[in-house]
Amino acid sequence: MTAYVIVEADVLDEEEAGRYHRAAEPSIRAHGGRYLVKGETPEAVEGAWPSSRLIVIEFPDMDRVRQWYGSPEYTRAREIRRTAVRLRMVFAEGAAG
Repeated sequence: MTAYVIVEADVLDEEEAGRYHRAAEPSIRAHGGRYLVKGETPEAVEGAWPSSRLIVIEFPDMDRVRQWYGSPEYTRAREIRRTAVRLRMVFAEGAAG
């Protein structure tokens, strides 16, 4: 079943965030992932949105999400991200049927 990584992010250091993105994106593709949403300043229509960016990444299944997250390539990207981006991330399975 399709799975998603949903991220709320606030960039703390644009230059380092760019390094993180350049490291993370190939690791995502290598594990079958693709960006569905990668935008700045989401438009909140009800309630307040707590972050300046929203990212949604689709993977073939939850196993691939977990493989990507634990991969050496993404582990290196996370090290870069530590001081560059503050985020919250969740993994979610897609709807069946």
